[in-house]
Amino acid sequence: MARVAILCGGRSHERAVSLRTGARVEQALHAIGGHEAVLVDVDEHLPETLRTGEFDVAFIALHGRGGEDDQVQALCELTRLPYTGTRNGPCGAAFHKARAKRLLLAAGVPTPAFITFSEHAIEQFGAGDVREEADELGYPLVVKPARAGSSLGTRFVDDAADLPRALISAMSYDSQVLVERHVRGRELSVTILGAIGDEGEPRVLPAVEIVPRHADWFDYESRYSHGETEFTCPPIGFDEAVLARAQDTARAAFEALDISGYGRVDLIVDEAGDPWVLEVSPVPGLTETSLVSVALDAVGIPLEDLVTHLLADAVAQGATTGGASDTEE
Repeated sequence: MARVAILCGGRSHERAVSLRTGARVEQALHAIGGHEAVLVDVDEHLPETLRTGEFDVAFIALHGRGGEDDQVQALCELTRLPYTGTRNGPCGAAFHKARAKRLLLAAGVPTPAFITFSEHAIEQFGAGDVREEADELGYPLVVKPARAGSSLGTRFVDDAADLPRALISAMSYDSQVLVERHVRGRELSVTILGAIGDEGEPRVLPAVEIVPRHADWFDYESRYSHGETEFTCPPIGFDEAVLARAQDTARAAFEALDISGYGRVDLIVDEAGDPWVLEVSPVPGLTETSLVSVALDAVGIPLEDLVTHLLADAVAQGATTGGASDTEE
C-alpha cells in the first residue's frame, strides 16, 4: 500500500480550485483502493509534513503560485519524495507565460506576438513605452499577469484608452505583465498524457472546443461554474486537417516545454485555420468542469485511470530525479 500525500489548497489565488482538484483525487484514490490517501492543505509547515509524514509519493494538485512555479517540486526533490507531473525547472518555465512563449518560439511553435513589462519598469519610466509598444503590436490586445492561471487578472483591450486599467488588473496578480496580440478564432484545449518514464509515447486526447454562454471570453466564472460554458469534444464543424494540425501543434508545445505526466495546451484556431498556442498548463485542474475532465469523459477514461497513470509516472521519474525508490532506506 502506498501512502500518498495529495498536496492542494495553499495560498495562491487558485486555492479554491486546488482544493476541489485535491478532493477529486482523494475520491479517485479511495475508489482505486490499495492506497492511503492523505489530503494535505499546503501551508508553511509543508517541509516538516513531508519529512515526517512517511509518504511514498506526492500527488501535486496545487495550482498557481507554490504549485506550478517549481516551489513544491523542488521541495519534493529535497526530501527525496517522488511526485506527479512536470519536473522542477520545466514546470516553472511553463507557468511563466513569457518564458514559455519564448521557448515555444525557439522550437518553432506558433504563439501570438507579445511584449512583457515589469511593475518596476512601469513605475520608473511610466506607461508611455507600454502604450508605444502596444500600438506596434496592434489592437485588440490581451493583457494578463505573467504568472497566474484560471484567467485571473486577464483583460481584453480594444484601444489605448483601456490599457492602463488592464495593466493595473494584471499587476494585482503579478509584478510582471504579458501584453499579447489577440487572435480571433475558435478556442480549443488539448489534454496530453505523457509517457510513463521512458516507455511509450505521449497520448493526445481529442480537442475540446470552448464556447462561454454568458461571457465574451473564457473567464474564471465560465471555467468553474456549472452551465456557464459549452464544451464540445470533439469539436463540430472543423476541417479534419485543421483539427489534426491543432493537435499536432499542441503536442509540439507539450514537448517543447518538456511537460511530463499530463498537461493541457490552450490554443486559438484563426479564420485561416492556423493554430496559435496561448499557454500550457503543467498542473491542470481536475474539477468536474475542468477541461481535462471533459476530454477524459469524451474518450471514456475514468479519473481513476489518470490518477493511476500519474502515480506510476511519479514512481518512474522518482528513480532518476532524486526521489525515493524501493531499494533505498
